Amino acid sequence: MTEPSDTQLDLVMLHGWGMNSAVWDGCPDCWNGLSQHRIDLPGHGHSAFQPGLDSLWRWADACLDAAPERAVWLGWSLGGLVAMAAALRAPKRVAGLVLLTATPRFVRAADWTPAMPEDTLEQFHAGLTQDPQGTLERFLALQVRGSDSARETLRTLKQELAQRPTSNPDALSLGLDLLRDEDLRGQLPDIPCPALWLFGSHDALVPQGVAERVELLMPGARTHVIQHAAHAPHLSHPEQTAGLIRSFIDACVESPAGA
Repeated sequence: MTEPSDTQLDLVMLHGWGMNSAVWDGCPDCWNGLSQHRIDLPGHGHSAFQPGLDSLWRWADACLDAAPERAVWLGWSLGGLVAMAAALRAPKRVAGLVLLTATPRFVRAADWTPAMPEDTLEQFHAGLTQDPQGTLERFLALQVRGSDSARETLRTLKQELAQRPTSNPDALSLGLDLLRDEDLRGQLPDIPCPALWLFGSHDALVPQGVAERVELLMPGARTHVIQHAAHAPHLSHPEQTAGLIRSFIDACVESPAGA
């Protein structure tokens, strides 16, 4: 197995639900010395969707198959959930985790109040059958709601989404199931690599209150709330977000986990 060098590290980048790997095109160029691996989730962008890809763990396996032997994994939203599963599935292959507006549990529960109501996902499920394009557009609008640059961020998201093929409807439906059903809270202490969690203070999908819960569930993890950002801080606040990610990645290079 190849360990990262002192000057270069592989970076796996996973987008969110209904998106594709073009969402990283709008990020500032802070990846000098990094080998990027922008992976489309199953059924999204250029990634095929096979019948056997029917669980979070199968999605993690598919991404691991497309990833280098060892890398830092950057996951946005649903991509963060997949990145967590990959770190649990193959801990020696994940040198670090950057979890961008992600959460181990997306829906609200009695013991997990900083989350979205399950009804919100059910509405998207119903809309996906009746009006797929309109449902995606409503989801895009929800991701930028509350950001101090919502209009510009929404325009960027739409432009980037249009650069890849339309997502597979079955993959979109399963992705909503994963957001509704998966709960990795109890497994967070089993993730051995360094982790950075980034949240937006105005995020309507993953409230900033998740940060406090993560600090209790995953001792040693770093958390940071980006002020005035919503669910896509890498687009609305690119320089700040990139700086935080780059500092974390540089620390992983200096002290590689599992080395």
